[in-house]
Amino acid sequence: MKTSSAPILDVVGITRRHGAALPPVVRDVTFQVEPGEMFALLGPSGCGKTSFLRVLAGFDTPESGSIRYEGRLLNKPGAQPVPPENRGIGIVFQDYALFPHLTAEQNIGFGLKGRRDRKKKVAELLASVGLEGLGHRYPHELSGGQQQRVAIARSMAPRPSLILLDEPFSNLDAKLRQSTRSEIRSMLAAFGITAIMVTHDQEEALSFADRIAVMRDGRIQQTGTPEDIYFRPRTPFVAQFLGLTNLVLAHADGRTAQTGFGPVALDRPATGPTWVSLRPEHLTLAAPGTDGTTRGVIMRREFKGHDVTWTVKTADTEVLVHTDNRLTFSCRDVVEIVPLEAAIVLEDEPPGVCD
Repeated sequence: MKTSSAPILDVVGITRRHGAALPPVVRDVTFQVEPGEMFALLGPSGCGKTSFLRVLAGFDTPESGSIRYEGRLLNKPGAQPVPPENRGIGIVFQDYALFPHLTAEQNIGFGLKGRRDRKKKVAELLASVGLEGLGHRYPHELSGGQQQRVAIARSMAPRPSLILLDEPFSNLDAKLRQSTRSEIRSMLAAFGITAIMVTHDQEEALSFADRIAVMRDGRIQQTGTPEDIYFRPRTPFVAQFLGLTNLVLAHADGRTAQTGFGPVALDRPATGPTWVSLRPEHLTLAAPGTDGTTRGVIMRREFKGHDVTWTVKTADTEVLVHTDNRLTFSCRDVVEIVPLEAAIVLEDEPPGVCD
């Protein structure tokens, strides 16, 4: 990721609603994106991320707030916002939106009409996305992955500084999704293009983005690096949405707390009823009589090859524990649960995932 003293995109207080009598679908969204950064908007369906992307692209008008791109204000009070075609921002739609009656090279060159070097530029873009020799094919003659590459090449043709990606990998199978994700990220970085990706897929966001903004009910709950978001979630929602976690209401007393699976250390001081999160990989199992804190019975063992997920039932709750494949316990074994890391103290709100 490149660094710069000025962000390429500065979003302040964007609010958007679909009707005057309806609640906002985007609520006071504020963030910055640095040049060359891969940024992800992550959240479940209906949480406002695609609605925000439409505002950013210029398809919809915000009720309030401002968007500044490359130093230029895209929306001014009392004036028409800059239209999509004049923003200098590329976009790749979820369904790719290729023209079915045009070949791959014609689709890519659509936005380059009138340029003398159009043919050369299209050939370079085809090569950059690994589609040499396929420019004569129509969209229906290409695989899903190849269609996506054409869509990305088309968005890159006018050489925008920023590209918006709306669920770009959702139509690909799992194996192709993983390899394509890596290739697209490398390609955008090689061209020096900044990207904002909208996705509901946690793994996609964690592996693709330099930073992630997690959205719920139109608001950004937390922004940070993938490591920050995963290991140091601020809210129960973020903790739940970013992978498996043991999310419990504990009784805190300073830097320790009592939970349904025994006492745990806390990452920061707290007092009274407190939501805490412990990832399954931050716990392990031991035979009874060792230094574990709470005994439980193994109810389920999920062998996944290089690792195992255990479901352990204690007197008060069920606990998920994630270990490597060297532990030899079986279902119905009595074990002790041993915390390996401090639990994360969360903001006080009820847990839940929006629909």
